Amino acid sequence: MTSTTISVAGETPYDVVVGRDILSSLGDLIGPDARKVLIVHPPTLGARAAALRESMLDRYEVLLAEIPDAEAGKRIEVAAFCWQVMGQSDFTRSDAVVGFGGGAVTDLAGFVAATWLRGVRLVQVPTTLLGMVDAAIGGKTGINTNEGKNLVGSFYAPAGVLVDLATLEGLSRMEILAGFGEVVKYGFIAEPEILDIIERDVDVASDPTSEEFRRLVELSIGIKARVVGGDFREAGQREILNYGHTLGHAVEFAERYQWRHGAAVSVGMMFAAELARLSGRLSDDVVDRHRRILESLQLPTTYPAGRWNTLLSVMKRDKKARGDLLRFIVLDDVARPTVLAGPDQSLLFAAYQEIGV
Repeated sequence: MTSTTISVAGETPYDVVVGRDILSSLGDLIGPDARKVLIVHPPTLGARAAALRESMLDRYEVLLAEIPDAEAGKRIEVAAFCWQVMGQSDFTRSDAVVGFGGGAVTDLAGFVAATWLRGVRLVQVPTTLLGMVDAAIGGKTGINTNEGKNLVGSFYAPAGVLVDLATLEGLSRMEILAGFGEVVKYGFIAEPEILDIIERDVDVASDPTSEEFRRLVELSIGIKARVVGGDFREAGQREILNYGHTLGHAVEFAERYQWRHGAAVSVGMMFAAELARLSGRLSDDVVDRHRRILESLQLPTTYPAGRWNTLLSVMKRDKKARGDLLRFIVLDDVARPTVLAGPDQSLLFAAYQEIGV
């Protein structure tokens, strides 16, 4: 199968290469100048990371840094471990870091690369659907603190992103479906074709070996590339990518990061849709379409009604807030996102009651 290249514009342009069984081209993105490469990976990919290392030893000195899985890996202590490995190996500014894993791994690897010697070459190799369509693209890096998710981080563009669909093999169906939270988001904020493909046959659309699945991945990456290429530091249009994320991040925090990100964003999108409907912006039909599509993908659309005060307090610490002013991305219609700033507390509570159980 041939690969597809999607370019991300901006101050530091780079390419996202999409295909199947293309890990052998990783060296092309790392480039000839690096002598040493650090592959950051989770425990579940230990064998694959070791094989990837072996395949690169003819070109580089390759080191492995195994970090805790999922959000547990996005801690300052884990970043410090990676810095220690790099320091003890005399990593220079011409060397490279590879993020090999899901969104949490690419976030952490990006943060490590951005901060070592004020920035070394970074190549992201996402191995989950979420990482492929979202986390690995756009240059957002970050770690979590006790106070919230991604409150510490930087904007740092990778040198390239390698999306090998074959790395999805072996993932559970629930892991694949969780990644669809972000795919559905792109459909609602920018690309109705995504929604149409899912509605036409959800089983085919969610099969990683199908052409429809690849089409969804490429459409999603294309949207992310266009948005971040024009707004790298989230000063304007990029904010639309946060659809469903304000409440979604609060749900993740409340669940101590035991929920998958896509599941939390699914609840967040349902809340945002109800908020837009109660604000007189969005029709009942589009709200119902949210619920129908998300539930067809076995993603949650409700959350316990008694948790509102907890979620509200977390949202007030959200990095997208401006002072005491909460901001939500909502829709006026499919592919018509806008910002709702400072909605009345009673309106927020009423919208939450619509998804509360």
